[in-house]
Formats: sequence, structure tokens, C-alpha cells
Amino acid sequence: MKKVLLVIVLMSIMVISFSAKLVIKGSNTIFPIAQLWIEELKKEKPDLEITLEGAGSSTGIAALFNGTTDIANASRFLKEKEIKKMNEEGKYFAPIVIAYDGIAIIVNPKLGINDISLETLKGIYTGKLRTWNQVSPNLPKKRIVIYSRNTASGTFETFEKKVLKEARMAPTVKMVESTQFEIDQVARNPYAIAYVGVGYVNNSVKVLKVEGVEPTKLNVLKATYPISRPLYMFIDVSNGWPETGIIKEYITFGLSKKGQELAEKAGYIAAYGF
Repeated sequence: MKKVLLVIVLMSIMVISFSAKLVIKGSNTIFPIAQLWIEELKKEKPDLEITLEGAGSSTGIAALFNGTTDIANASRFLKEKEIKKMNEEGKYFAPIVIAYDGIAIIVNPKLGINDISLETLKGIYTGKLRTWNQVSPNLPKKRIVIYSRNTASGTFETFEKKVLKEARMAPTVKMVESTQFEIDQVARNPYAIAYVGVGYVNNSVKVLKVEGVEPTKLNVLKATYPISRPLYMFIDVSNGWPETGIIKEYITFGLSKKGQELAEKAGYIAAYGF
């Protein structure tokens, strides 16, 4: 009898321990928001065990399919093929909008340009425009050094859809994994250009207007800024919505006033309460 009771106690401990762990994977863009949420949650509950990875939206959604994450952060909605796969596997991933973002076009502060059109951006990224004086005769005849997030990135997906209109990027575009790496390269190279989530922007780079519109909070919320987008968390609710536990706790905090204030602190635009 004692052995049976011991097994039950051990199993209970294992269940409690398992339920106290939270795994979050996905968008590099959302990484700073999630990091702030986790830091704040741990102030109240230091025993919470949460792991966070920011390798890209597609990576997070793939992890949700194979059950290796509890939450997939994504800076884009599900692709058609992902929805089809979800239906085939009898799964349902619930989308939760957590904030809004404008994809900022950044150049070096020394470059004499403040505004760019979508058509020019497409020309640069598809290789039609190769030097800055092709963009404007007032700019130097220097090769444009172009950076992009890699194809696992939701930011890449949004840029491809809204700017390239499904055209292919030139093979000369430097595809990188990290948004911060893009910012560092543009800050160092006076002839570089990149696109990043507005939350990552700092004073080392210059943000261009797109079609004469700045990626301000109001312009992003009203979607007058041409490269605006919602940011998501996806959770697997195939067996129902989490009524208790750490997943519910994390989501509730993220959508609370404090969580949304932290989303703004990370440089993004709150989805609720404003």
C-alpha cells in the first residue's frame, strides 16, 4: 500500500512539474515582447520554468505541429498550406493578436534619403536597381548592399507579400537569421538597406518613410503605413481552450494592461486598451 501511495505522490509531482513548464518558439520579431513578459512574470513567480526561442515564425509553427512547443509566436498569419495541414491532422491552432508592428525600412544615417516608394523597394530587392544613384541622381553611385531576414521569418513573408508582390528576391540579397544583425550591418555600412520590425529600431540607423508615411503608432493602427501587420501567438486548442495552467496564465498576462504596456516598451503597438 505504501508503495502504491509513493508512486501516486511521485506521479503527482511529475505532473505538477510538467505543467509548470512553458516552451515558446517562433518569431524573432516578437522575441523582445516575450522576453519582457517572462521577466515580469518571474518577478511574481520565480519558480516558473519558461524557455524562449526566436528562430522565426515558420520554425515556431512547425514546432506547434510536432508538439515541441506550447506557444508559437508568429509575425504573420498561417499560410494556406499550414491551414490545410492543420485540417488534415484534425488540429486547430487558435490565433491571438498580441500587438501591431510596422516593418521599418532602415538605412545608414549618412545616406541622403528620407523617403522611399514601394516600387523602388521592389526594384532594389529584385535586383532591378543596383546602385543608389539609380534610386535618385542625388545619391552616390555606390552599390546597394541589401539585407533581408531569411525565409523562416514572418517578417520576410510579410515583406514578400506586401512589397515584392510574390516577385523573387535577387540572389545578391544577403539573407540573415537575426534582426539585430541587420541593424548592426546597416549602422556600419553607409550604402546598406534592410527591413526590420519597428520594435528593434535604434538611433544607429535611419527609418525611411514609405510612400510618404512614417511607421508611427497611429499610422500602423490605421494601416495607412503600407507595411503594417498584426503580431500573433498561436496555441493548439484541438483538445479545448486552456482553462487553467501556465499557458493560460501567460496569455492572460500578455493581454493585460501591464502586458500590453510591455509590448509598447518593446517598441511595438499595443493591440488592446488604447
